Amino acid sequence: MSDPATFYDAVREEAGTVLIGNEEVLRGLSMAALTRGHVLLEGVPGVAKTTIANLFARTSGLEFNRIQMTPDILPADITGTHIYRDATGEFELQRGPVFANVVVADEINRATPKTQSALLEAMQERAVTIEGETLSLPDPFMVIATQNPIEMEGTFALPEAQRDRFQLKLTVDIPDRGGERELLDRFDTDPDLGPASVSQVLSPADIAEARAGVVDVHVADPVREYILDLVRATRTSPDVEYGASPRASLAFLNAGKASAAISGREYVIPDDVKALAHPILRHRLVLSTDAELGGETVDELVTGFLDAVPVPEEINEEEMLPREQSVE
Repeated sequence: MSDPATFYDAVREEAGTVLIGNEEVLRGLSMAALTRGHVLLEGVPGVAKTTIANLFARTSGLEFNRIQMTPDILPADITGTHIYRDATGEFELQRGPVFANVVVADEINRATPKTQSALLEAMQERAVTIEGETLSLPDPFMVIATQNPIEMEGTFALPEAQRDRFQLKLTVDIPDRGGERELLDRFDTDPDLGPASVSQVLSPADIAEARAGVVDVHVADPVREYILDLVRATRTSPDVEYGASPRASLAFLNAGKASAAISGREYVIPDDVKALAHPILRHRLVLSTDAELGGETVDELVTGFLDAVPVPEEINEEEMLPREQSVE
């Protein structure tokens, strides 16, 4: 399976036997997996944040580990350590839960900054260092962190360096009345319905092939300039203390290609970029003091940037394709 669109459809259809709604979250997880990205999920308790991550891993055939982040968890609890074995008289490496394809850091903002930083090397380098020894992590590898926006007591805000390492921040919403009614009906029929109910429909090899399809997607110069204009707007706005980094520009490029491929296109269009603006920028921008006092939100500012930055004029399909293809 080398078609990213088929990859996403398979995940969506199988996960949909349990999950109600939140297709955009599944789409975001698929884009991240196809571009080696990491995802931050935010939502109130009980909206199935961890369940969504588990469903994605199970349908994709990926090994899944969940870490419940608490103030007393230590970095070694995540990465692993060497344990002395009396039977052999030697130290043995005990790998931590970070050694999995999909690692869910549940309620990441409840862990201390020291422990949160244990994920930094893993997210960027796809490796961890344990007592001087650097060990590679499985491939694919992605971190899906969850956080609750309404309970701030006893939490630690994520460092800016770590927030920037998440390709996307996705919001998991409460279902509408119709969706919640369907939830009641499904669980009334099958009280044990959950991630264990879905089947594996993909494999890590399928993901590797689908990634190759994403790499081949073309990004025309006008679209590249549009990405740069959007990111630049975040750096020059008086309402933003710290704008988006070059990593945000790369997130637009990579996730935009994945979005196009999932949609069955060989090229990125401005609408791909616009749809990704909130997930890519909402966790990266630091508001100015005046903006915070004025009650501005990051999402409102991003909407303003989308309204203010000119969208490339209509480009025909031939211009969107790579030059060698358009000539043909």
